[in-house]
Parts: sequence; structure tokens; C-alpha cells
Amino acid sequence: MPAVTLTLPAAAKSGYDAPMGRAAFSSRTWLLTSAAAVACLLIGLLGYQLLLGAYLAHERQAATQRLDAFALSLEATLNRHESLPGLLALEPSLAALLREPRNAQRIAAANAYLEAAQQGAAVSATYLIDAEGMTLAASNWRQPRSFVGHNYAFRPYFTDAVAHGLGRFYGVGVTTGEPGYFLAAPVREQGRVLGVVVLKVGLEAMEQAMAGAGDTLLLADADGIVFLSSERRLRYRSLAPLPADVTARLAATRQYGKPTIPLLADRPLDLDAVRPLRLALPDQPARELLQVTRPVGNLGWRVVQLGRPDEARGAAFSGALAVALAAAFAMGVAAHLRHRRHRREELRRIHAELEQRIAERTADLTDKIAELQRTEAILHETRDTAVQAGKLAVLGQLAAGISHELNQPLAALQTFADNAAALLARGRHDEVGENLQMIRELIGRTGRIVRQLKTFARKEAATPQAVTIATAIEHALLLVEPRRRDYGARIDVAQDDPGLGVVAEAGRLEQVLVNLLLNGLDAMHGLPEPRLEITVARLGAHVRLSVRDHGPGIADEVRSHLFEPFYTTKPASEGLGLGLAISLAIVESYGGTLRTDNAADGGAVFELLLPAADNEDNNGR
Repeated sequence: MPAVTLTLPAAAKSGYDAPMGRAAFSSRTWLLTSAAAVACLLIGLLGYQLLLGAYLAHERQAATQRLDAFALSLEATLNRHESLPGLLALEPSLAALLREPRNAQRIAAANAYLEAAQQGAAVSATYLIDAEGMTLAASNWRQPRSFVGHNYAFRPYFTDAVAHGLGRFYGVGVTTGEPGYFLAAPVREQGRVLGVVVLKVGLEAMEQAMAGAGDTLLLADADGIVFLSSERRLRYRSLAPLPADVTARLAATRQYGKPTIPLLADRPLDLDAVRPLRLALPDQPARELLQVTRPVGNLGWRVVQLGRPDEARGAAFSGALAVALAAAFAMGVAAHLRHRRHRREELRRIHAELEQRIAERTADLTDKIAELQRTEAILHETRDTAVQAGKLAVLGQLAAGISHELNQPLAALQTFADNAAALLARGRHDEVGENLQMIRELIGRTGRIVRQLKTFARKEAATPQAVTIATAIEHALLLVEPRRRDYGARIDVAQDDPGLGVVAEAGRLEQVLVNLLLNGLDAMHGLPEPRLEITVARLGAHVRLSVRDHGPGIADEVRSHLFEPFYTTKPASEGLGLGLAISLAIVESYGGTLRTDNAADGGAVFELLLPAADNEDNNGR
């Protein structure tokens, strides 16, 4: 605890000499300083004890609530199957087998019924035991480690079912070695017990839930033996030393399949202790553990949580430190009020200097923020310029094909116009109408091409909205049609929902699709039957679009650099290596992803993932 030094006013000139005044002043200063330090220490210790008790109580309350939830879940799991053995015991085929234990047809019928009951109830096993404890039929009769032919008369669930009508028992299976919760009910006929039907329920799900609880959770039986735990290494250990009669009973019933049950910790657990205990668990050093326990079920089981009080101690220490510092601050304020007037002036001066520094720092931060905003604006402008340059680069690559695409209808227009003039001069008006209709269709075709080029080349503002992905694919296919026809390629589009939309910008999305389609077509150039596949599907809150070619695929050393600017495997005359880099920037600006991989049967796959637009946005598009 830091000491607070109290500065007292200098001794005024009086009747005593200066050396004696300085000695008296120094002694009084040290005395007050020591007293303040001791007071702060005591306040801190008292605050620590009070806060630690409060935090530990809070931890215990929270742990109790967690244990309540776990206990309710476990009890619900156990109670869900409580009445099932009694219902199974009403099956006539079981009583018939107990009356005729060597009848093969009775055995087969009982096995089939128990197997169906085990599958229907989703339990580990069901089996039928005669009055001497011998198993006659079981749901696992097909398995190598079947229960059939084994005698379980030594098991408590058998004797309890015969004596009291219902047997409950948890233990490790002596045949399979797998633990489980056994429920047994007698099969009666005219008041006489013919045998016992047994149900085995696995509690693996509960143990998995315990493993995810964070703190160490234990489930112990009435003898204090842990049989379920969040840490499997802690199973089959006792919370306290076992009496001789309990050890003998465990050996007789073979409940846990072990001759001896070791202790859980280096000393017995005191489950009633309020304060943490220092315990050493197996393979762990000794440490403080806060134990919280709660009874569960009707067999005397208890669920125990061993939590770490470190967080409570840390919070208590922080709180106590804050209290001590507050006390020191209060004492400092009291001492400060006794300072001379020039100390107050000095504080005012320091305060003024501090305000000036804050103002200077604020102005500096304001300038830096403005500079960052300018830099961000430049980056956005550069990105938009790069996107637009990418569009123009794509149009440049497609220029020859688009020129041919326009020259064809223009040449046809010339021919049809000349024919129309000649036919008109001859008075063949019906054929003139046919020529004019062909001219109208060619003009419409040319207009569509030009409009798409204008739309693609237009510089758009960054305003993402709902875009119908089928329309974007259609426009992209129109732009790459000359390249596709030149290569003799086939492009297949598979889309379950034509109205599916994404949040993007139409022109930039088409730019991304054109880049992917061109890359795919170029990858298959020279192949005998080039084919591209476009697949669109809804994937949760996103839409996934895949472009797959049937080319040679992408080498591993190329794939790691594929989205880097100016990286290309094409000749310099066919591209600058900016297409995929710009496409990645566009997709990520919409919160999407763009990645590539090689298909298992050859070829490369580019996968585009974008946020899906809702139906209302799609309809309004």
C-alpha cells in the first residue's frame, strides 16, 4: 500500500531555534506519514476481506444456478425412462419366454421386441433376465459381446426390482465395460415374479455437457465416488476415504469394475466448506478450489463444482486497492487543504499548463484525423479509378470481338436497305415490309450491344443495392460472347431461383463476372471442347456463384499470387494482371469473398460469395 506524505506548513519564526524546529517538523511528518500508511493498510485489508466474502458468495450463487440447471437436465434425462421398464414388462412375448426359456421361437420374438424397443427409445440396451439372474434375451443379441447367457443376479438393480418393483443402478457394464444407468422392473404373472426386464441408458451426453462447463464438474454417487466428470481422468475416485463395508459392496456388485477406488485429491473434500480449500488433484499441483455441491436424483447423487476463486480474489484485491487508494486520496486531500496558498497557485499553474498541453494534443489529433480522412478519400478515389480502368481494360481486350459483333448487323443493314430500295422501285411492297422488319430487328440487336457497352463502361457511384444476379450474368455473357464464339466454347448456367439477388452494384458485379469468364475462356484456349459452368445457389444469408472451367487448372505456386496486382501468367499484350486484384477489391467492398481452387476432376473453380438481398429489394430492383 503506497504511503501518503503529508506536507505541513513550514515552522514560523518563534522563540525556539531553527534546528529544534526542523527536527520537530521532521518527526511530526514521519509520524503522520506512518499513521496514514497504517490506516490505509488496515482499510485495504478490511475491504479485501469484505469484498472477497461478497465475491465468493456471488460465485457460489452463480455456481448454484449452473448446478441447478445441470441437475434439472440430468433428472429429466433419468425420469424420462423411469416408467419404460414397467411398460416393457407388460409385453406378452417376454413372459412367454420366461415360461419357456428354451423355446427358440420365444427367444427370437423376445430378441426382436427388445431390439425394437431399444431403437425406439434411443437407449443403450434392453435385456430380459430370469428369476435366477440369467439373461435370456437382449437387444444386442446380434453383437459379439451380447448380454445373452450372462448372469447378473449380483447386480443391485436385479435384487431391487425383484424386492421393491423398481431397480435403479449406475455402474460399469461387466460384459461390455461401458458405463450406464440401469433401470429394472419385474415381469409378473399372477403375482409371481417370473424375471426382470432391464433398460440401460448411456449418460455420455451429460458428460459432454459437463466438459463444456468451464470449471471442473463432478457427479458423485451416495458413497462419494465420482462416476461422471468434466475431466475423464477424475472418474472413479472418491471424495473421501471409503468405509470397509462400502469397499466390500463395490467388490461384490462390481459397480465400477475396479478393485480399489483412489482418493480424488490429496485430502478429503469438505463439501460444506464456505471458503476455498487448497487441494491437489491428480497430475496437478495444489491450488485453491471453491467447492459448490447440490443433490440430484433420488439415489443420493451429488453434483460438485470445483471452481477457481482467482477471479474473485483478483476482483476483491482490485476493490480493496481502490478503497485503500480512495482512503489515501482522502487523506491526501485533507493534507492538501492545509497547504499554503502558494501551493494552490502552483496547482493552478500546473493545471493551466496541462490544459494547454491537452489543447495542443487535441489540435494535433484533429490535424491527424483530417489527414487520415483525406488519405481515405484518396484511397477511395484511387480504388474507383482502378475499377474504372479495369472496365476499360476489359473492353479493350474485347474490342476486336465487339467490333465484329457490330459490323455484322451493320453490313446486313446495308444489304437489306439496298434490297428494300430495289424492291420498292419494282413495286414489291410485301417484300419491302419484310426487309424493313429485318432492318428493325438488326437495329434492336445493335442497340442492345451498344447500351450494354455504355452501361458497362459507365463510372458508377459506390451505392450497393439489390441486384438480380441472373440479369448480371446475362449482361456479362453478352459482353464475352465474341470471345466465346471465337474459341468455340460452351457456357452452361445452372440457377435454381432466377429471382435471386445480391447486395452489390450492377456494373461492378458485371465487371467481376466478365473478368472471371474471360479468365476461364482463356484458360481453355486451344482445347477441343472448351466448356464453362456457372452455378448459382443460396447459402444461408449469402449467394454463392461458382465459375468452373475445364482447363489445366492453376499451379500451386501461381495460386498463392493470383490476386496480387500486376501478377499475370498471360503475355504482356493480353493483360496487366489487374483483373482479379480489382475483382477482389470490389467483392470485399460489399462484404463478400472471392477465392479459387482446383476441381477434383480437373479445371479451376472461382467461388464468389456475396450477401443476399431480401425478396422485397429484389422485387423493387
